[in-house]
Amino acid sequence: MRLLTNRLPAPLTAVPELERFIDRVFNAPMFPTQLLPPIETAWLPPLDYLETEKCFIVRLEVPGIPKENLDIHLDGLVLMISGHREIVKDVEIELFLVQERMAGKFVRSVRLPTPVLEDKIEAVVQDGVMTISLPKVQVAPKSRITIK
Repeated sequence: MRLLTNRLPAPLTAVPELERFIDRVFNAPMFPTQLLPPIETAWLPPLDYLETEKCFIVRLEVPGIPKENLDIHLDGLVLMISGHREIVKDVEIELFLVQERMAGKFVRSVRLPTPVLEDKIEAVVQDGVMTISLPKVQVAPKSRITIK
């Protein structure tokens, strides 16, 4: 028994060293940031899709993207929204300490449940949000046909 009690304190003295090792491992970056230049990647801006009585509305967050970098196409019942945001290169960058803003190309598609009036579709960008309004094709009301 005496041998065991003499050896118990030894692991306890290693605890501070183990804590320092864990701190070094978990506080170090996963990849050395000095070696990684900023790259353009695919990303998906958040999108809201809703329906009113008269139209479908799609809202897409596009802050920092000029209108010239956005494109909207309607192919049958599929609305395709694409664009790209460029990496800001307004200052000489030696090293990003944190880079969370996404850049690069994106493509979003929305399937419409019913046809829309293509010539009446409107898209507006305001305060970093693009709103696309797609008026529904108005179906003629049902009428009873008499048989002769």
